[in-house]
This record gives sequence, structure tokens and C-alpha cells, in this order.
Amino acid sequence: MSEQQPEPNDRFDEFDEIVAEETDRDPDLAVIEAGSRTLRTQAGAPQGDPVPTRPQDPEVDKALREVEQELSTRWGETKLEPSVTRIEALMDVLGEPQRAYPSIHVTGTNGKTSTARMIEALLNGFELRTGRYTSPHVQVITERISLDGAPIEAERFIETYRDIKPYVEMVDASQEYRLSFFEVLTGMAYAAFADAPVDAAVVEVGMGGSWDATNVIDGAVAVITPISLDHTDRLGSTPAEIAGEKGGIIKQGATVILAQQPVDAAQVLLKKAVEVDATVARAGMEFGVVSREVAVGGQQLTLRGLGGEYEDIFLPLYGAHMAHNAAVALAAVEAFFGIGAEHARPLDVETVRRAFATVTSPGRMEVVRRSPTVVLDAAHNPEGARVTAEAVTESFGFSRLIGVVGTSEGKDVRGVLEAFEPIFAEVVVTENSTYRAMSADELAAVAVEVFGADRVQVEPRLDDALEAAITLAEDEAEYGGAGVLVTGSVITVGEARLLLKRG
Repeated sequence: MSEQQPEPNDRFDEFDEIVAEETDRDPDLAVIEAGSRTLRTQAGAPQGDPVPTRPQDPEVDKALREVEQELSTRWGETKLEPSVTRIEALMDVLGEPQRAYPSIHVTGTNGKTSTARMIEALLNGFELRTGRYTSPHVQVITERISLDGAPIEAERFIETYRDIKPYVEMVDASQEYRLSFFEVLTGMAYAAFADAPVDAAVVEVGMGGSWDATNVIDGAVAVITPISLDHTDRLGSTPAEIAGEKGGIIKQGATVILAQQPVDAAQVLLKKAVEVDATVARAGMEFGVVSREVAVGGQQLTLRGLGGEYEDIFLPLYGAHMAHNAAVALAAVEAFFGIGAEHARPLDVETVRRAFATVTSPGRMEVVRRSPTVVLDAAHNPEGARVTAEAVTESFGFSRLIGVVGTSEGKDVRGVLEAFEPIFAEVVVTENSTYRAMSADELAAVAVEVFGADRVQVEPRLDDALEAAITLAEDEAEYGGAGVLVTGSVITVGEARLLLKRG
């Protein structure tokens, strides 16, 4: 790659969002601040995590912004030079912190973050100290690095950055390209986990697997969630090609927990496992969902793990895909504890029940408001949109559903809209605050082709879009349970979450 480093961007905003799809910043978020005053309202207690906030101490907040400012001068997550050379050099000068603890490595196309959070909850339930590294964050950058199930404190985030900064600069000076934003954050996470210290790390890849910055760990357990088409310009144009990249996290002698996959992707992953003498456990074969029932606030499950059946599991998340994520997470934790074909024994079922009952997944089928009900889901590719549409239909008795959709450039926008068309009575198209957002007018042109002009409303400002959708739902009392689904991008969901001001 020969492109130059981006110029520093010193413009920051209240909604602090650097995400895997949409790293470029647009600080002009007066829209968000004004909108939050309008939409901060009403209604019954929603579910999920409280809204993360900036540090209350002005000095700490200033220091955190300075760290973010420095990180913003680096290559963002949409700009890649596929190599682990730089991160390996950083790990070397830091003393290989990623080898100070065992790791569970998670890749796939959809469901990675939710699965990682479930794995973390189960490990915490068995009184292990955990570190979790996930991306993108929904609202605050510190969410990416978690210790014992909670985002790292801002002071510790700042301290970790300052501790490794001299080593980062040393590596920068020795490489053709400086370390990227994601590479520096990955180094911070591994250093923070070693410093804690943690008993286990749960690490989600940023993109792909083979050349992802996280792939300097030796994950004794490799988890591969469902693979579908996304990032095709970087990972491949077929599930098999994408699986070839994602299978790069499978290490010698590891245990592979394989979610249900397209046939061609599964073949590639199984071949990789054979090559490195890894043990494979497959959803639908060695583990899976035995039964599930919709319940108030989530679903009731019976799961079959590697060590036996686990009945009466309450999962406070919606949708069949979340149930399958739970089965994958359970099998991963069983494998971590050495449970498998040769040592088949269940984990303590009461501990498993308690752990699953605590799981949250912000921005994934998350109810943030009642009267009318507003659901947030970060689906941004056709397969994610399809499972979200199924989950909404199954879990909520909406007689009429209004969509609020804001997407990113370069995505299969038509595929996403077509997945939602059967469940949206009307759609309000909008755009989020980032530079990579697809303009509302461009999105509307596609939406009109999918929905017809009479079902599409255009509101370029997200606060206006939310207000329009909520008003439509409120005005349609004749339909009974009207609701709103906000979707299309992690950024859109995160900004809507801030606007609706839960907690």
C-alpha cells in the first residue's frame, strides 16, 4: 500500500465514535445534542446496558480526548495493509503480553460481539477474571476493552496508552507504515489484560482472521460464528473465500467451535482444522439448540453442550440467532475448561443459568423505549438484516412497524432494504454523522425502488428521523402495537441510543 497517512483531525464531538466500518469523524453533532433534548422522554423502563458516558472529571475527559486525537491521526479501520508484521513488532518490544493468559478467539461475519459477551459472562460466572476486546464500540471508545464485564475505566485507558506510546513510536520508526488505529488499540488491550492480570481473554477479530491484528494470540479455542458475504472487496467474493481468511485464527492443536455455516465455507474450515490437527465441534452435531420458547424479555432455552444438556436457560436477548450464539458460547467455554468427547461432563447448570441471565448486547435487538416501542439493531448486511427481521417478527407483536435506516457507503444497501421490506410498513431513511455515511438522498433512491415512493420518508437529520418515526407509530394507534426499528449501521444505532437517552 502506498497511500500516505491521513492528516490529523483535531475536531471532536460529544458522541465519540470510531468504528470498524466508519472511522472517519464528523464532529458537527449539534444535531445530536439538539435532538437529545427533543427525544429524551417518556415511557416504560427499557432493557439493556445504561448509556455509557464521557468521564465526569473534566481533566480526565480532556486527557481521553487527547488520546483519541492522537489515535485519529493513524490509519483508520477501513484502511488496511494486510499484514501482522507491525503488531508482531509491537508485541515483541512489549514483552509478548498476549501470551500471559489463555485466549478464546472469535471470528465470523455476524454475531461475533454478542457471542463474545456471552462467553465473557459465562467465564465471569465461574469466577474467572476476564478481559474482552471487541469492536466496534457503540458509543464510547473505552467499551472496546473490558475487564470483568465492564468497560475499562477512562483513567486506566489513558494510562495504558501512555505506557505503550514510547514502544508504539519505536515500532512506527522501524516500519514502512505506522501502526494503525486498530493495531494500537489491540496492543493496548493485550497490555491491559496482562497488567490486570486476567485469567482469560475473549478476543474478537476486527476483520477477517489471518492478517487481523488480533491474530498474534494463540487461541486455544477458536470460535467461528456464521459466515456470509461482507467486506467482499477485502475478504473474498464467496463464503468459501471469506472462510479461508477467517480460518486463519485456527491454531495448531486448538479446539474449533463452528457455528452453522454455508457448505462451501464449512468445507474450507474443516480442511484448515485437519491441517493443523485441531479438534472441531459443530453446531447441529456436537452441540446446539435443543428447544427454545419466546419469553417475556427474551427466550427460554434448552441447550446441548459438549458435556450434556442444560435446561431452563433464560436468555434476555431476542431471536433464534441469539439462541444459536448462546449455544456456540456455551460450547466455547466448555472447550476452554477441557470438556469434550473424551471428558464429557456438564458445567454446573445453576452457574450457567445465572450467567446467561446477565447477558446484555447493546445495539443488538435492544429495546430502548416503550410507548411506542423502539428497538435498535446494528444489522448492516443482508444476512444480518434477514435474521433481525425474523427476530422482530417472532419476538414482538407489532401490528405496524416503522423502520429508521441509516447505512454506510460501500454496503449492499439494496440487500439490506429488501430483507426488511416485508416487515416495514414505512421506512424513514436518514444518515448518521460520519463521513462514510450514505447520504439520505442516495439511500432514498434505492428505498423507493424497493418499497415504493408512498412508503418512504426522507429525513437527513437522525433526530428528525427518529421523531418522525415515533410520531408515525404514535399516530397509528388504530393499528394497536406499532413500533420502530432503528438499523443499518453501528454508528446509526449508537447515535440513536444517545439521542433516546436511556438510563
